[in-house]
Amino acid sequence: EVQFVESGGGLVQAGGSLRLSCAASGFTFDDYAIGWFRQAPGKEREGVSCISRSAGSTYYADSVKGRFTISSDNAKNTVALQMNNLKPEDTAVYYCTADPYYSGYELCLADLYRSGDFGFWGQGTQVTVSS
Repeated sequence: EVQFVESGGGLVQAGGSLRLSCAASGFTFDDYAIGWFRQAPGKEREGVSCISRSAGSTYYADSVKGRFTISSDNAKNTVALQMNNLKPEDTAVYYCTADPYYSGYELCLADLYRSGDFGFWGQGTQVTVSS
């Protein structure tokens, strides 16, 4: 069974940092693109950062470029999202997911995943940034 467990969220002041972690199981980690998505109340789910299979190329949404860094540890089946210089608009529930066919770029921009109705998802971790 495919499972994702996200952790590391919390409340932080603007300008602060958080490191999210996603533990994945139930599939061959190396063969999947892995991605972080987020959803704020009343807004569409957004692909924040994704990494291609075997820790290949990375994609970042324009809104997080230069502030967020995605990394994967294939030996531990985990993917992390280091978030620096956080802004109030980063407030959202953050989720991770994976896909065996898409590249990281494709995964983050895929309408199927942005809908939230396709694929496997964890319970998410809440990130709240106060101004």
